[in-house]
Amino acid sequence: MTDSMVEAPAARVPDELTPHRRGWHGLRPYLPLAALAVAAVLPYSTLELPGIFEGPLNSPGTLQLLAVCLVFGGLAAGYDLLFGRTGMLSFGHALYFAAGVYGTDILVTRAGLPLWQAALLTITGGTILAGLLGAVALRTAGIAFAMVTLAFAQVGAILVARDFGGLTGGEEGLPLDVSGLPAGLVGVANTVNLYWLALAYLTLVVLVVHRVSGSPTGRVLAGLRDDERRVGVLGLDPYRFKLVAFTLAGGLAAGGGVVYCLIVGGASPHITSSELTLSLLVMVVLGGPGTRWGPVLGGVLYTYLDHRLTAFGASDAVESLPAFLSRPLSQPLFVLGTVFILAVYFFPGGLASLRSRLTPLARLLPTRRTS
Repeated sequence: MTDSMVEAPAARVPDELTPHRRGWHGLRPYLPLAALAVAAVLPYSTLELPGIFEGPLNSPGTLQLLAVCLVFGGLAAGYDLLFGRTGMLSFGHALYFAAGVYGTDILVTRAGLPLWQAALLTITGGTILAGLLGAVALRTAGIAFAMVTLAFAQVGAILVARDFGGLTGGEEGLPLDVSGLPAGLVGVANTVNLYWLALAYLTLVVLVVHRVSGSPTGRVLAGLRDDERRVGVLGLDPYRFKLVAFTLAGGLAAGGGVVYCLIVGGASPHITSSELTLSLLVMVVLGGPGTRWGPVLGGVLYTYLDHRLTAFGASDAVESLPAFLSRPLSQPLFVLGTVFILAVYFFPGGLASLRSRLTPLARLLPTRRTS
């Protein structure tokens, strides 16, 4: 038998060149639009998911929970503009979110302004506040910058808790006067409109962040994250670019505060605490800092677990367990901390790294050979 009679093995076609893979890569750009369409029509679904939600998807309680998750997904994406894409660790980002919540509530309830005017003034004021405080905080760097932002946030928390000017309601909070709101945003039956408003906010934040990240300014911000000195050597002013990112992130957070105030029907002091900023940091790290969709996924998942674990900790199933199990499981922060530690240990890149880690496993699966 000669060598010419030996049949050479068929060359393996790379996965990237197979029709199935080409079709998948062609559909990937449209996946965000498909996800947005599914989220938009979700309130029309009567599907029930026992153990995940307490009622069908179109129930007011489920829609309100989803709306809060969407708001915090947008907040995490805005905070990632600072932390993940520019490399600035701020411990005071909750201040601008609280400014949006309390600003809307005070202008509607105390001043009697229409919602559109209150929202416009609040977002403008929150953006200006972020620009002014950022201009001071960015004179420092590293841990000093984090401490200065934390100090500003603590001042805001003290003013709210002590009912500065009789405007904030102190520790009891300030309920929102719904008499001045549009009828479509008032009442349990209109929870679906608040859900769509939260979805619109998340969409806007994602578009803004992605637009900035893909622009020349975004490339400079990425350079600041990697090596600020190199950016300065190129003749660019790092201070100005960081101030733009800081101000924009603060304005986006203030916009989220407006939507959150409408969803929960008022303002409470807990949103001014530094714990909220730490929660945003956890959301970003859990999802994957500096990634396209990681912070959004991290924000939605963390908020969902935070709300659901509170109900889970008070359930009969947990109370019936032995004390050494029921006590830690009844504390949502303990469970969230455990989930975060496991996620960081097994997936250091966050949820966004799941695809790159699972792809090698998928290639090990037996493939169907075609003749």
